[in-house]
Amino acid sequence: QVQLVESGGGLVQGGGSLRLSCAASGRTFDDNTLAWFRQAPLKEREIVAGLTWSSGRTYYADAVKGRFTISRDNAKSTMYLQMNSLKPEDTAVYYCAAMTAILSYIPRTRYQYPYWGQGTQVTVSS
Repeated sequence: QVQLVESGGGLVQGGGSLRLSCAASGRTFDDNTLAWFRQAPLKEREIVAGLTWSSGRTYYADAVKGRFTISRDNAKSTMYLQMNSLKPEDTAVYYCAAMTAILSYIPRTRYQYPYWGQGTQVTVSS
């Protein structure tokens, strides 16, 4: 069983920065793939970024490339999402997700991740 707890959301002006954290527990994560998703009102939940825990291989959605950075701290079993140059369209509830497998690619659909955190709200004002 995997438990995920997000933190770090809030209200920020456009152009500002936030760092989200996802504290993971319940098992070792060497064979896990973790990801950040977001869901805006009336929109589908979409992947923002993902990484494989052991190798640190990463994936970014086109909308956030060059602005967001995903990373992890093995000692703290925590994943981060550093978000810079935030835009109003980044406003959403952000979720961290995990799957207990490593594939040749980082899955991009929500249905492949069985474990989810409770979400944290990010609001970017214009």
